[in-house]
Parts: sequence; structure tokens; C-alpha cells
Amino acid sequence: MPKNKTLRYLMFGSLYFTQGTILGYFASLNALYLLDHGLTLTDVGVFGAIALIPFIIKIFLGMLSDRVSLFGKGHRVPYIFIGLAVQFVLLVFVPFVNPRQYYWVFVAIAFLLQLGMALYDTCTDGLALDTAPEEEHGRIQAWMVGGRAVGTIVAASAVGLLADNVSWQAVFWTLAALTLLPLPFLIGVKEPEKVSSERFDWSAFKAFKKWQVNATGIAGLLIFLVIVGANQLVNPFLTEVFDISLSQAGMVTSLWGIGIVIGSIVGSGLIKKLGDRTATYVMLAMVALSLALLATLVTANLGLIMAIVLVVLYGVTYGAAQTITFALCMGVTDTRIAASMFAILMAFTNVGQGIGLAMGGALSDFAGFRWTFIAFATVCVLVLPFLPAVFKKQEKSS
Repeated sequence: MPKNKTLRYLMFGSLYFTQGTILGYFASLNALYLLDHGLTLTDVGVFGAIALIPFIIKIFLGMLSDRVSLFGKGHRVPYIFIGLAVQFVLLVFVPFVNPRQYYWVFVAIAFLLQLGMALYDTCTDGLALDTAPEEEHGRIQAWMVGGRAVGTIVAASAVGLLADNVSWQAVFWTLAALTLLPLPFLIGVKEPEKVSSERFDWSAFKAFKKWQVNATGIAGLLIFLVIVGANQLVNPFLTEVFDISLSQAGMVTSLWGIGIVIGSIVGSGLIKKLGDRTATYVMLAMVALSLALLATLVTANLGLIMAIVLVVLYGVTYGAAQTITFALCMGVTDTRIAASMFAILMAFTNVGQGIGLAMGGALSDFAGFRWTFIAFATVCVLVLPFLPAVFKKQEKSS
């Protein structure tokens, strides 16, 4: 591992940046690409569902890297190289596959691409858990969350311009080039040898019998239910109030992404200055307050500029919430099963996202956007009963 902390942080940030560019493409451009080639929204939906399967099964990829040192070169870095290589090769190749003529070939390519991403994603998490001392968890997550947000911004802006003004081939080849960004930081990296107490042990999964671990997962579920469920409503809400255009919506999304980068730094700073416990309470207050402000202050009278300021503020709280939640999950993860256990804890947050998306859509149809934001702000209170258990284990280990 790089001895220089900045280089180490840049390595983790660049890996998440690369992931962010792909996630940004799938979130903002992939549906347009498929529709541009004559496919239907049903085709887009089937494609999206299948392409997400690797992130459901990445727990098993984590188990593989936890158990097997590939070619004797390490439990993480060789797998990260393989994942990046798969992503790079498929992005170079995919422009030559017409998704209308060869739909299932295109779906298979997307599945394998996401599988490569899931592989280096879970192994990057495992590498961070293997090498970062507990006091660095917040800072490591700040670089990861911030890096992914910057990657999403790049995909939503620069890559979108390429699609409009150059070609779709230029989009995919640019994403392929960005896949190579982490390589200078990874080449020559040598993982520390695992001592016997850190080697894979099936008995380590008994950690999920502990209330502290499950309380952390449930807290993460609720936090992501709130921040992701509310986030999907921001642009529709602004459209209702101000009738914003698609280009304005894209600008708002980019500014929101900048807010996430700032929020990742804020979240890391809160952990460093206040400790995990107080930082978590402050973060929950920030999320609830930002949603309440969106619900009450976004009006046509106060103008779009004020609304955008509040959206950026929400982006800051979103980034801080992600950073602090991920750091809490790192704190309760057993290093013997680091990648697989962290992936399971991330599954809690993914379930929260799904519930939040469904809840947000249904509530906004029934009660309107403003009351839905208030409802999500109120859900933050449900996290509080789980926090004493979350921090009980951390206090014992410190």
C-alpha cells in the first residue's frame, strides 16, 4: 500500500470515481441510448433489472476475495485489476453491438460489465477495511463518496455533451478511458499479509447474531430510505413549482452532486471533531432540517435561485449521511470477512433505497411533494432508538 496517505486516499477516490462515471451513465444516459436505437421502455426496464443483479450477488464476490488470495498476490488488488479490465474491454467493444438487433447480447454485456464493477467495488471496500485504521474510516469514506459523486457529475455533464455533439461511440470510449484512471495508483501496490486472526473464518458470520451489527444495518436502512427516497422527488418538485426544463434539471443535478462532494468532507470532519456518536446525531438533524426547508421555503415567490441553494444544501447533507453511515458500517465489520460482511451491511442500505423509492412515489401521489418531504424528515426520528446499540460495540472496542 502507498505509505503516503494522500496517494492512498487518491487510490480509493479514483476507484470510486470510475464507478461513479458508470453509475452516472446508467442513471442519466442509458435509457436514452436504448430508446435512440428503437427499443421500448419495457426493454429498458428489463435491461435495468438484469444489469443490477451483480450488485445483489456481490456478497458472494466478497466471500471469494475474503477466502482466496489470487495467484498468491493478494485478496483484493488482483480482483480489482480483473474488474477494471472487464469494464474497460466491454466499454471498448459495446459500441459495435446494436442493442435493437442484438438485444440479449447487449444485455449480457451490460451484466458482465456490472459484474466487473461489483467485483472491484466490493474488493475496494475490503482493501479499505484491511488497511485503514479505525480513526481513518471517516476520511476514507469521504474520498470514496466524494469520488463517486465527481464521477457521476462527469457522466451527467461531459459525457452527455459527447452524446449530443460527437457520438455514442465517443461516450463509451471516454468511459473506457476513465476506467484506467486508478491504474497509476494501483500498480506496484502490495497488500499487507493477513495475520492468522484476520484470515477468513466461517464462524465470523456469527457477528450477525449480535444486536449491535443488526442495529447498524437497520440504522443504515432507515437513513438511506430517507435520503434516496426524498432525492428522487427533488427535480419533479422543482418542475411542479417552477416548470424547469430538462437542461435546468441537469444543471440542478450537477450542483446537487457538488453538494455531495462538500458533504463528504463535512461528514469526515464531523467524525474527526465530534466522534462517531455525536456526528451521527448532527447528521440526522441536518437531513431532517434540509428536508423541512425544502418543504417550506421552495416557493415561486422566493425564486428558483433560493430553491437551488436548498438543493445544494440537501446534497451536502446527502453526502454527509452517506459518509457517516458507511463509516459506521466499517466500524462493526469483522476483518476476517471484511468484503462479504460489508457487502451484507450495504444490502441493508439497498433495501432502504428500494423502500424509500416506493414510499416516496406513493406518498407524493397521495399527499403531494411537501408533505412527503416532511414525512421523510420525520422518519429520521426512527433511527434514534437503534443508535445506543450501534455505539455500544464501538465504545467497547476503543
